Amino acid sequence: MNFTDEQLERYSRHIILKNVGIEGQEKICAGKVLIIGTGGLGAPAALYLAAAGVGVLGLVDGDVVDRTNLQRQVIHFTPDIGKPKVISAQEKIARINPEVKVKTYHTLALAHNINELIKDYDFIIDATDNFPAKFLINDACVLAGKPFSHGGILRFDGQTLTHLPGTACYRCVFSAPPPKDLAPTCAQAGVLGAVAGMLGTIQAAEALKYLTGAGELLTDRLLIFDALTMNYRTVKIKRNENCPLCGKQPAITQLRDEEQPVCELKLKKG
Repeated sequence: MNFTDEQLERYSRHIILKNVGIEGQEKICAGKVLIIGTGGLGAPAALYLAAAGVGVLGLVDGDVVDRTNLQRQVIHFTPDIGKPKVISAQEKIARINPEVKVKTYHTLALAHNINELIKDYDFIIDATDNFPAKFLINDACVLAGKPFSHGGILRFDGQTLTHLPGTACYRCVFSAPPPKDLAPTCAQAGVLGAVAGMLGTIQAAEALKYLTGAGELLTDRLLIFDALTMNYRTVKIKRNENCPLCGKQPAITQLRDEEQPVCELKLKKG
């Protein structure tokens, strides 16, 4: 593509960057990334991908902005309360970079529609906040041969991995959702707002690395961090031959919606 003088100025810090350059920026501008969830993780991911000039950004979310979101979902502002999150995010992206085409899907990603949602995109970002959605995104992307970034946060902790066809998937590490009362959600246990930004920007970086071919992706590795101690560690993982999805004898061949486990936290008195 032929960049205008304005585009060369806008993307100059990428263009002079070793391993990206003009060719890498062209790939970014031609790229299509789908973000499922425009909350704590999706908000920073969307902001940085828009600023980077990703050609098409898809945003999937069936929720509206709530006051409790504002502590960490930095793409939404106080006047956006009650507005669909995908519309709120689209408006901010247009102000950051009007060249980015935004496609909004004001819906939940479910077994009956996820294949249609992901089919036209180069890279998928799982920015959801519940286990059924995470397993569904993993299953749909693996079956469709789509690369994606998984991300999860709770309290002060975050974890992420990237999957490419042939590498370990989410079910290779976690074969099924946790049972009831084992894993609370952020709404039940809380989350430090900045932790969402820390992980969402890592997911954005993985998407940009995938589009440009720069560096090494978080494939066959699980990155875990604790913001309280600021300790980061990477755990090597392998594709599980007994994985129910991508193993030698897969039991999962069709998509289905997992039941959402409910964790009832008991608060101590006093």
